[in-house]
Amino acid sequence: MIFVTGPLFAGKKEYIRTALGLTDEEFAACAVWDVQELAGAADLSALADRLSQNRVVIATELGGGVIPTDAAERAHREAAGRLACLLAERADTVIRVCCGLPQVLKGSLSC
Repeated sequence: MIFVTGPLFAGKKEYIRTALGLTDEEFAACAVWDVQELAGAADLSALADRLSQNRVVIATELGGGVIPTDAAERAHREAAGRLACLLAERADTVIRVCCGLPQVLKGSLSC
């Protein structure tokens, strides 16, 4: 599994679709994105196991910037960070994309 993370609107989907040479339809069939929104699940480990069955998993980083004052928002942000850690652990390749520029953190990108 390839796990791609990075800030909002950083070009994560465009980068990985181009790097793997996938059409829009092929990309939609083998990738899931915005998985940070699923972090409210009770069992993050089981969620990470299910998500890691996909070829590509994309998550937006929520941990930067001002810490929310709302307790529920802080809890969701924490859960999203924990989910990202679990996905990175399970991934063969981890790539952070910022400003459209990839940084391979784990493994290598091979088609």
